[in-house]
Amino acid sequence: QVQLVESGGGLVQPGGSLRLSCAASGSISSINAMGWHRQAPGQQRELVALITEGGSSNYADFVKGRFTITSSSDNAKITVYLQMDSLKPEDTAVYYCNAAVPGRDKYWGQGTQVTVSS
Repeated sequence: QVQLVESGGGLVQPGGSLRLSCAASGSISSINAMGWHRQAPGQQRELVALITEGGSSNYADFVKGRFTITSSSDNAKITVYLQMDSLKPEDTAVYYCNAAVPGRDKYWGQGTQVTVSS
C-alpha cells in the first residue's frame, strides 16, 4: 500500500505562483512514476505532469514552460513537488497527486484546491 498526502493549494492572483507537495509513504519501492492530474468543475480529470523513478518528466501542453515537477526521496518517503508559475484563471481546479505501481491502478491523493482569481 502507498499513502499520499498533498499540501500547498490555495488562492492566488493571476500571474502568481504556488507550489504543491505530495508525500508518498508505505510501499514506496514499488512506485515507478508519480504525477499530478487536475479536475475543474464539470470537466474530466486531466494529466498535468509526471516524473518517473529515473527522473524523466512529461508535461501537458497547457502547462509547458509554466509548471515544473521535481522529486526528492529518502528511505521512508518520496516527495513530489509541482511548482506552478504564471498561473491563469483556467488553472483553477482540484489537483490530485498520484503514484503508479506495476500491476494495479494508480494510488491517488485526496486532492488540493487551487483557485486563480483576482
